Amino acid sequence: MLLELQKGIIYGPVNSRRLGRSLGVNILPPNKKACAFNCVYCQYGWTEAHTLGRKKLEGMPSVKAVGNALQKALNSLPDPPSYITFSGNGEPTLHPDFNQMVDEILSLRNQLAPRAKTAALSNSALVTDKSVREALMKLDVKIMKLDCGSQELFEKYNQPCDGIDIEDITEGLSQLSDVTIQTLISAGKSGNLDQKNIDEWIERLKRIKPSFVQLYTLDRDHPARDLFPIPKEELNRIKTQVQEEGLAVEIY
Repeated sequence: MLLELQKGIIYGPVNSRRLGRSLGVNILPPNKKACAFNCVYCQYGWTEAHTLGRKKLEGMPSVKAVGNALQKALNSLPDPPSYITFSGNGEPTLHPDFNQMVDEILSLRNQLAPRAKTAALSNSALVTDKSVREALMKLDVKIMKLDCGSQELFEKYNQPCDGIDIEDITEGLSQLSDVTIQTLISAGKSGNLDQKNIDEWIERLKRIKPSFVQLYTLDRDHPARDLFPIPKEELNRIKTQVQEEGLAVEIY
């Protein structure tokens, strides 16, 4: 069963494999997935609002509403979360006020939960935008997607909006410091388990120079039916290939 979309701004804390006890911040419309990608493996299903423009979509909360919701949540928790994370119903950097959202979350974190770290889960579609990169750089952890090595497979696997180029994304990611790259490898007709693709993907990693690489395969339901998880030994083989290039990598 696909995951239900978030119905509000704040959700959790959830126990994350990557971030521990993470308080989610959804700055996208409730019950509607908004994303510049339409990934075949997305746990939330197919994208309803497939857009690249940073424009206000119906239901997107204001900076004030997000601040009020986070303040209420932090004041009500018995213990502060490990992380406060931009995530939710799609791609958070699509919100036209993302930069101001980051400043608001940082201010409240400093006041109410100074030990908590801040993070964003992003598909990297807007990392080409300098202002988005500047906002991301203010966060403690930037987990950015890069699943493919070629434009051809990128268009098949991630199904981006027209005009999104994997070369531009690679260049944008290379301009972020201390970035974590997240990659989901899957088999099947719609998958990205192809040695040529893996080789090209690693070449992009070498250019980006991430501080860490997170490798995954399918663990939840997904919308494409011709898609399958890969065996642990296959993930370990890819992990070894990444390590041979001097990059830190772990399987999740």
